[in-house]
Amino acid sequence: MKLNREKSFTVPLLVIGLFVLIIGLTMTGVINKYIQSVLMFIGINIIFSSSLNIVNGYMGEFSCGHGGFMAVGAYVSSLLSVILFTDNKIIGDALLPPESAIILFPVVIIIGGLAAALFGLLVAIPSFKTRDDYLAIITIAANFIIVTLINNIELVGGSRGFMGMKKTIYAMEDVLSLPYTLMWIFIFAVLTIISIRRLMNSVYGKGISTIRYDEISAEIMSVNTNKMKLVAFMFSSGLAGIAGGLFAHVLGFVNPSSFSIFKSTEGLVMVYLGGMGSLSGSVLSAVFFTILLELMRPLQILKWVIIPLMLILLMQFRPEGLLGNRELTDVFPSLKKIFTKTKKEAESV
Repeated sequence: MKLNREKSFTVPLLVIGLFVLIIGLTMTGVINKYIQSVLMFIGINIIFSSSLNIVNGYMGEFSCGHGGFMAVGAYVSSLLSVILFTDNKIIGDALLPPESAIILFPVVIIIGGLAAALFGLLVAIPSFKTRDDYLAIITIAANFIIVTLINNIELVGGSRGFMGMKKTIYAMEDVLSLPYTLMWIFIFAVLTIISIRRLMNSVYGKGISTIRYDEISAEIMSVNTNKMKLVAFMFSSGLAGIAGGLFAHVLGFVNPSSFSIFKSTEGLVMVYLGGMGSLSGSVLSAVFFTILLELMRPLQILKWVIIPLMLILLMQFRPEGLLGNRELTDVFPSLKKIFTKTKKEAESV
């Protein structure tokens, strides 16, 4: 007879404890600016790779232009941030008091994500009748369309790029000295993991997964595959947009070239390195890949030879990635005892 299991508070407590520890070490100076930047890029890459895994992993499609949606989120949130909270060359004075950024900063990031989700329609609608190589070409084209469009918009600096987002961060720090960017990246990364997990365990998630195995059979079983694709592409693009907004505020400057096909390639490497359809794999690969990029920084342009080469080697020798479509609890069953508790244990508390 199987024991009924209830959710354990272990994971929430661990997450809260890790959050307090990181912020505490940052405030006391134990974690210096460089380590902070690495941690922030790890968080951004977790959001980026996990979002791409919805389409390429769980749904089994082949999207190659995810960097374009990251660009939309980066530019929309950056433009809003500068106009709302800082004195700027676009409209002059800030529309809102700079200190209001403490409350409204996450709203600005989410709006950038919503804008990216709308651009996800560029891929979602054509995906109704295309798959595999054809869809890959469409997503690459969407990436180029978005980057080219931004290059020709003078309002956001065109090819010169756009800056001024750091003033928003400084305005928040003037009110209360806290590592706001690091805090919000941590929060959004955790919320991304939770939302993807809940989506894939829902009815919509099951419908998305059926497309991966056999789209025709899914349609025969009354699954609205077009609706599932629409949900997957827009949700995935929206999360990429959130990653882009956070990325822009970490750097304080964005340029269209930052979101070219090279950025999309980074996402592909992380997804296939971790394992298609594995949320745990996306998180682990984001951590590993970000650290690897830092180690390769002295190689400069040569790293863009190594990164695509990694993707080729992965496809040849371990196409399933580190975890395949499994989660850490599947690889290490003992972890389930930490994350859940039996009904008997719950009643004794």
